[in-house]
Order: sequence, then structure tokens, then C-alpha cells
Amino acid sequence: MQFIDRTKVTVKAGDGGHGKSAFRREKFVPKGGPSGGDGGRGADIIFVVDNNMNTLLDFRFHHKFVGKNGEKGEIKNCYGHAGEPCYVKVPQGTIIKDEATGEVLADLTEIGQEVVIAKGGRGGRGNAKFSTSANRAPTFAEFGEPGEAKNLLLELKLLADVGLVGYPSVGKSSIISMVSAARPEIADYHFTTITPVLGVVSLGEEHSFVMADIPGLIEGAAEGVGLGHDFLRHVERTKVIIHVLDASGIEGRDPVEDYHKINHELKKYSERIAKRPQVIAANKMDLPEARENYEKLQKLAQAEGVKIFPVSAATNDGLQALMECVSQMLDEYVEEPEVIEEVKIYEPAIEEDITISRNMSGEFVVSGKALEKLVAMTNFNNDEALRRFQYIWRVKGIEQKLKERGVKQGDTVHIMDMEFEYKE
Repeated sequence: MQFIDRTKVTVKAGDGGHGKSAFRREKFVPKGGPSGGDGGRGADIIFVVDNNMNTLLDFRFHHKFVGKNGEKGEIKNCYGHAGEPCYVKVPQGTIIKDEATGEVLADLTEIGQEVVIAKGGRGGRGNAKFSTSANRAPTFAEFGEPGEAKNLLLELKLLADVGLVGYPSVGKSSIISMVSAARPEIADYHFTTITPVLGVVSLGEEHSFVMADIPGLIEGAAEGVGLGHDFLRHVERTKVIIHVLDASGIEGRDPVEDYHKINHELKKYSERIAKRPQVIAANKMDLPEARENYEKLQKLAQAEGVKIFPVSAATNDGLQALMECVSQMLDEYVEEPEVIEEVKIYEPAIEEDITISRNMSGEFVVSGKALEKLVAMTNFNNDEALRRFQYIWRVKGIEQKLKERGVKQGDTVHIMDMEFEYKE
């Protein structure tokens, strides 16, 4: 199965149903009056964590999600049905970002967790809602409010307790295959593992944890060299890091230098990751060359204040002690206080004030979420609806603002796709 951990999707919530303009004419019902019902609310787009998904592969083939529109209002004050919510299933550990702003809309880490990413439009009000003592027979109704539309970036960060990091070909895949049921591809060449692999390590009935085999990191990974960003992303949620070193040095590298280089990349990518508890796994101790380097690695571990375990993934030596130590480190792990850097759960943005600008042709452009919503929900073919719009226009002080910007009789004013000629 192909592992996909980043993708783009487009979502469009349902539009609200139009309100109904109708009058009640029934026998034995004197002065029935307006009886147009409201339109139904458009469907929300809701992302939900599904335990049966572990990659974002499905979104490569299905990347557009559209919610159903609300139904129109009917006569006799009957409301239209609301659109059924559109649920989008994602794997645990998915981060949802707004592609335009980069803002984090949601960080989904719990099975069954739900978040509304795009709100459905409100249903338009029927003419019965506009009946007042001054106007007992309104003939207009509102159009439904347009649903929200967004372009999203989905990123998957694996939820693992322990992460195996190190240079390519140091034996990370071999280790995870020996201590868990995971069966990653293992071969004698660099970058055998090109996607993260998860495995569950069991040390008894109540002692188990999830381990992630992170593909080999190289110098410059924090700048994206060798898909560094794609790989480092999956280390972020781990609690303990097993730093795997090739104690034999048969690849021609010094394991002590490897240790410092990888930690340097972790620190450049994230200070929080660099501070995670580490333990060194000096692998390939079954080879004669490893004995000389192991003494240097012991001194390194002592200087760095970390534990070191001589292991051999080929013979399974030392792995049990390493896993028991890691399990104990997890039991003693204290969760770091969350640094609030970005919004975790989506909340509708506060509608901004109305702004007036000029386009390249010198024509006036009026913008603002509330006003644009009003335009979308107004039936300009109805005289009463048009007068209501003009009233709200004056109440909001837009006419005064236009005058302050120098608008004159006959000037063109734009709101969204609508074009008006200004008249005193």
C-alpha cells in the first residue's frame, strides 16, 4: 500500500435553501397573511478521525467534497429540510490547514474526534418572518446564504510513542522487525525504507507501545534535503527517541559524528524535538569493528547524559534490555506543556468591518463579509427586497463612507459580482 502523508483537498459546504414568499388563502382563515417558510440550512463539512485509516491515500483520488444544499421553504410556514452533514474520514494524527493562509484549522489526534471545517449556509427567511405592524404583507423572502468554501492542506503526523532515528542503513528497519510484528523492506542499500513504518512492541499484558521506523535522515534534513521535512514531521509526536548508530562504521562514517549531525538536524527542525528523551542503540555489535567504536560511544553517552545499549539486530542481542529501558522511560515521561502557537480547533472568523477601496479603473469597491452575505441573500428583482437592502446600506453607514471617499453621482460601485450606479 502506498503511504501518502500530505495532500490537498477542496471543500464546499451546502448553500442555505431559499425562503418562500407566499400568502395564506384558506377558507375560514380571515386575514391569513404571509405564510412563506424558511429555507433549510446547508450541510456542514465535518472531518472525523477513523480508526480504519492510516494514510491519506484515499484523497489522491477523491479530493473534492461538496455538502448538500438546504431545501427551499414552502407555503403554510413549512421549513425546508437541512442538508445532511458531509463527513470526511481522516486518519489519526491529521493536521488540517487553510491553504491560503497556512492557518491550522484542526489537529485531530483522538479516535472519533470531529471538527466542523466549513459551515453550511443559513437558510433564507420566508416572507412570514418579515411581517411587522408597519408592513403586514411583505412580498419578499431571502435567498439562502452561500456555504463556506475552502482549499485545504492535509498533513499526517504519525502517532507513535517511540521513534527510531539515524542515518540510512544503520539497522532501524531490522530492529523494528525483530521487536514487533512490523515487516518493513530490509536490504543492503541506502534508503531502503522510504515511508515511515509503525510497529507495536509488547513486553507483557500491560506493557506495550507503538514504535515508528523513521526513514533515514541525512545532513541537511532540516532544510528538506533527502525529503528531510517529510520524515522529520513524523518524529514530532514521539515521546522517546531511540538514536540508532552503526557502531561498526562499515559504511565509512564515524558513529560519534553521526550522532552529533543527526541531533543537529533535529534541533534545527524543532527545539522541542531536540529536548525529547533519547537512548542510544549501538547496533551491529556482532561485527568485530564495533568493539573499538563502542568505547568512544560509551564516552559520548556519558558526556551527553544518555543511556547506551550495545545491540545487534542480526542476532537479537541486547534488544530486550533496550525495549525494557524505553518502556520505563515512557512510564516516567512527563508531557511537555503545550506551546500555543497556532489555532487547534476551527472557529468561524469574526466578520471584519466594511472597507471601501478603488480598483484599477478608479471605480469604488465595497467589501466586507456581512455585506457580501447580504448581497448574496437579497433578491434584487423584488422592489421590497431592494428597498430593504438600501435601508441596511444606509444604517451601516456605507453611503456616508462612500461620500467621504469622494463618490459622485453616476459613479460605479462594486460589491462582489454586483455593479451599482451611485445616485443621491
